[in-house]
Amino acid sequence: MIGHAMLRLTSSRPGERSRMRDIRALFVSHGAERTPEGRSLRLLRDWLSPAQRAQFASKGYFEIIGGETGKQYRIYAGAAMNVCELDERGRPTLGLCFRPIGELPIGDVMLAQKIALESRESRALAVARRFVPNGFMFGRSRLLG
Repeated sequence: MIGHAMLRLTSSRPGERSRMRDIRALFVSHGAERTPEGRSLRLLRDWLSPAQRAQFASKGYFEIIGGETGKQYRIYAGAAMNVCELDERGRPTLGLCFRPIGELPIGDVMLAQKIALESRESRALAVARRFVPNGFMFGRSRLLG
C-alpha cells in the first residue's frame, strides 16, 4: 500500500519527474551528510582542489602529485587497494595499498592517503604494499563525491 502511494506521487510530465528526482537526491544527500561516512566525504571534498572535486564527483577518483618525487597518483573511492601510481599518459602502472590504522570511514582514509602522498611520500611508499593494477579492479569506480 505504501509503495503504491509513493508511485502516485511521480508525475508523467517531464518537468515533474526531474523535480521529484532532484528532491529525492537532495533528501538522500542531506540524510547521508549526518552519518560518519557522509561527514568524512564532506571533509575530503573540502580538502580537494576544485579540479579534484570535479574529477571525484564525475569519475569516482582524484589525482594528486607526490610531494617529494613529483609522481602522479590516482586515489580511487575505497579504503584499501585504491591508490595507483600513474605513468606519463595517466595509466595506472603500480598499485599501492596503505591506510591509517583503525576503522575509519572511506573519506577519512582517502584524505589520509592524499595528505601522506603529498607531504610524506617516502614514508607512505615505505609502508605500502605493491600490486599490479588491472582493468577490472579500477575500470569503474563508484561515485561518492
